[in-house]
Amino acid sequence: MSEGVEDLFALPGLGRSAPRAGFPAHGMFPQVAYEIVHDELMLDGVSRMNLATFCTTWVDDQARRLMAECLDKNIVDKDEYPQTAELERRGVRMVAGLWHAPDPATTHGTSTTGSSEAAMLGGLAAKFRWRKRGGTGMPNFVCGPVQVCWEKFARYFDVEIRQIPLRGDRLTMHPDDVAEHCDENTIMVVATFGQTYTGLYEDVAGISAALDALRRDRGLDIPIHVDAASGGFLAPFAAPDLLWDFRLPRVKSINASGHKTGLAPLGAGWAIWRETADLPEELIFDVDYLGGSMATFNLNFSRPGGQAITQYYDFIRFGRAGYTRVQSAIYRAAQHLAAGLRKSDVFELIHDGDPRRGITAVCWRLTGDPGFNLYDLSDRLRSRGWLIPAYPLPADRDDETIMRAVIRHGFSVDMADLLLADFTRCMDQLKRRPFSPSLTRADAGGFTHDATPSVPRISIAPT
Repeated sequence: MSEGVEDLFALPGLGRSAPRAGFPAHGMFPQVAYEIVHDELMLDGVSRMNLATFCTTWVDDQARRLMAECLDKNIVDKDEYPQTAELERRGVRMVAGLWHAPDPATTHGTSTTGSSEAAMLGGLAAKFRWRKRGGTGMPNFVCGPVQVCWEKFARYFDVEIRQIPLRGDRLTMHPDDVAEHCDENTIMVVATFGQTYTGLYEDVAGISAALDALRRDRGLDIPIHVDAASGGFLAPFAAPDLLWDFRLPRVKSINASGHKTGLAPLGAGWAIWRETADLPEELIFDVDYLGGSMATFNLNFSRPGGQAITQYYDFIRFGRAGYTRVQSAIYRAAQHLAAGLRKSDVFELIHDGDPRRGITAVCWRLTGDPGFNLYDLSDRLRSRGWLIPAYPLPADRDDETIMRAVIRHGFSVDMADLLLADFTRCMDQLKRRPFSPSLTRADAGGFTHDATPSVPRISIAPT
């Protein structure tokens, strides 16, 4: 250091470009390295304005402290960190009870890195149960439009995925479409409780009844796995009488993301089985080289314990009453946004945030031809900081484009008003450039929509 106090931006390291091409030969002061990384990350979007993601973007200070305190705790090392293991066990029992497992104290379950890992564990358990029953040949599972983790499961674990095509005005898998896609090699039907495309719930109770009829008619006894990545921590509080969980005997396993509507930080998920017998013993490994014998049935091995610990903190911090208040507030914000959009004759709502129909999301399509497409609107909203995706519906309906905003903890009614004002502002801007070519699916990664040269004035007032 020279005379006096050296300014950070005059220190070596900030006078040249950040290392990019390869591993740097020499290091730098930690405050300089931090400033480089910190400043580059300013180019990222504001996470709370990202209404594309389903994941947690707001946590309280206590949760942040717990995450920081647990950076060095490996959750798989249950002998060294027995209380971390105990908090995970408590979390499993709490989630099992929340989803009405017959005996939450004895059922198998685990925390995971997220719902994708949990979904694959549920799929593997179904495959092993099918094989144990004498299944041979190529196993398959039946589903509607699903998150990409199920396509990964099919490819990675040699299982045929049978996605029921959408038809008519249907945007989810319907019970009366299920039976014709099932056979003796069907290991499970995956019901999506909170579809990624629209946010809508599939009718798990109706699918269960259809499979009961299939057993009576054809002797096929096919279990259900519920992918409740987003709905698993919403319906128990906002629509508790909705039948979708272990109250339906045919539901054998459920996955959910704690880091979505469970309010936990990123990296938290849960896989729960209805009864002990529903998780085959062949999937459980006993590991003894970390200092004590322990059972594990995760795809990941070493991972931080902070997420499961912080999820347990959320459970005891809020309780059922607190989760009900929080989730109800998020639904109110979603419905407030939907009400504002509904006032325009430009949008038709697909999901308006009704807690019995889907998750805390709002989904819409254009009506008529206002002179711009949803890719244009998505791009214009991005200029205001809002990340709201436009994309085509799944196969067999991919000639139609929709938009979806996921409303999460931390999104308030006032933020909805700001967003509605930006909708009006952005559509007025699109009106003032009527002869500019609209974005296409190739430009925006989605559906191509032909432009038209005029657009009526649109005003969306907050409710």
